[in-house]
Amino acid sequence: MAVHEHPHRSPGFHLPAAFRRHRTGTKSAESARLGTHTAQVYALASLRILTGFVFLWAFLDKTFGLGYATASGKGWIDGGSPAKGFLDSVAAGPMESTFHSWAGDTWADWLFMLGLLGIGLAVMAGAALWPAAVAGTAMMVLMWMAEWPPARHLSDGSPSMSTNPFADYHVIYAVALIAVAAAGAGATWGLGRVWARLPIVRDHTWLR
Repeated sequence: MAVHEHPHRSPGFHLPAAFRRHRTGTKSAESARLGTHTAQVYALASLRILTGFVFLWAFLDKTFGLGYATASGKGWIDGGSPAKGFLDSVAAGPMESTFHSWAGDTWADWLFMLGLLGIGLAVMAGAALWPAAVAGTAMMVLMWMAEWPPARHLSDGSPSMSTNPFADYHVIYAVALIAVAAAGAGATWGLGRVWARLPIVRDHTWLR
């Protein structure tokens, strides 16, 4: 019997078609997972930068009176009190009288402004995210208590116009700070990796 060679057929071992399809499917699934992970990383980095900008912009506006929440000529450098207006406006909640007593105090202005600056810079830079998250959450808790969303009426009896008894923007900012810190979101578009390599940070991981 004559044996005829077929030049269009390559010699050697061939993987079964089903196995080749499995390998292709595995690669596709892995690519999809990598794509999803990349999207999550960039989304968290964007959230971090935007949240940090909220705090940093508040500091800049209150310091220089940029005409947004703080009118021109009313900034901190012009002799204005950054916290007085907010604390004087507290009109509900169990700490109303306490906040009024703090209004205009130098220590309250400095603590408030240093908090805004430190949190804003740290979160935007992607460094010291856990200290920033703790400080930012404490600030948001105090501001939440000052606005006191659970109240349906202010102390003078007028409607509070509260739209939610709990989850206002202060809660959202606090959760955002905790989320970016827990996810280590400072490594993307930030100084997180550089910060983590510092000796003091390596020895005290809560500084990351």
